[in-house]
Amino acid sequence: MAEYRNFIDRLPLVLKIILALPFIDGIVYGIYRICKNTTEGIVLGILWIFLGSSFLWILDIVFIALGKPVFEL
Repeated sequence: MAEYRNFIDRLPLVLKIILALPFIDGIVYGIYRICKNTTEGIVLGILWIFLGSSFLWILDIVFIALGKPVFEL
């Protein structure tokens, strides 16, 4: 699980933004949050798979563009 998070963290900025586009974001960053292995991360990851695909992907793009990690609790 940590390998997946490290892989996503090491990607170039442009690729991270592409992965944060609608529908892709829910899956890629939903799993990213689940791999955090905390209760909050798992709950947020599961919610993100459904809600991130529809409208929360905007938050990920903003956070990534500002050079911050994706939205996490």
